[in-house]
Amino acid sequence: MIARLIALMVMGSAVVASAAQAPVKMAGEWTFQPAQSRNVGMMGSMSIQTTVAQTATELTVDDHSLFNGQKNTQHTMYDLTGKPASNTPIMGGMATTRSHWESARLVTEWESPGSIAGTTAKRTETRYLSADGKMMYVESSRPGQDPMVMVFTRDR
Repeated sequence: MIARLIALMVMGSAVVASAAQAPVKMAGEWTFQPAQSRNVGMMGSMSIQTTVAQTATELTVDDHSLFNGQKNTQHTMYDLTGKPASNTPIMGGMATTRSHWESARLVTEWESPGSIAGTTAKRTETRYLSADGKMMYVESSRPGQDPMVMVFTRDR
């Protein structure tokens, strides 16, 4: 009985310690590396400079891209407390996003109106760093499809 109690206390301490871990620091300047990315399609010819800012409750991503001579700026806000946030996907429209940490990965569920009236499009985005913190991976997946994996290198 005492052994079970001790085991439960140790497991509880481990859970509290892992929950108290500081989230990964993704803030910085990043450059898209299409040659290292997967399933990016036409985006492989795109140039993207990304700025990530991060606080304890929010992560913002500002993408500045150039594609076929067209410049575009995309601003995305991730609420790190789990509350829903409104964002505009690159293809337009409005999306509701919900983000949470799973260990060292920021997982965001995106929901937006589907291309057919009355439907909802869903995708999952997982953002994480390499072990040395010099590369950022952004995986985007939809049910039944291979994920797109965008790779960025840290500029500073």
